Amino acid sequence: MLIIGAAGGVGTFAVQLAKAFGAEVTGVCSTTKVDLDRSIGADHVIDYTRDDFGDGVQLYDLILDTAGNRSLSHLQRALAPKGTLVIIGGEGGGRWFGGIDRQLRALMLSPFVSQKLQPLFAVGRQEDLHFLKELIEAGSVTPVVDRTYPLSEVPEAIRYVEEGHARGKVVITV
Repeated sequence: MLIIGAAGGVGTFAVQLAKAFGAEVTGVCSTTKVDLDRSIGADHVIDYTRDDFGDGVQLYDLILDTAGNRSLSHLQRALAPKGTLVIIGGEGGGRWFGGIDRQLRALMLSPFVSQKLQPLFAVGRQEDLHFLKELIEAGSVTPVVDRTYPLSEVPEAIRYVEEGHARGKVVITV
């Protein structure tokens, strides 16, 4: 499994959850976050500033893209012929559909290729939250918090997250 954005707010949970389910995980992150990815359980880490995971050398059965800045064709080059790509969250956006442009293009392309390309549509379920609670209590999943900001500094917190340097979650205290 390849997790792009593996050291971010969603990615740190994704790495730990994948490991809890027994997956072999390769995380993709920047140089300054490589140690974080290893510390939360990634088996392999690719520093995207030095290496290209989409060079077609290594193929993955499952790619989870939390970063939102790679083209579908680039992601498909790293995906096994019968693999699955899951796109989480929005990105800067396309000309017509803004932050959901890539998700819509993936849905439209998926029926015509051997790979499964799909966005993640999350549905909150109580039993999933109970399971997550059990994983946290067992120490299998640990929330990674980069920084906390008071409510009065929300604009600064948003700027920090938008810069893309957050390591895990950024928390607002009320």
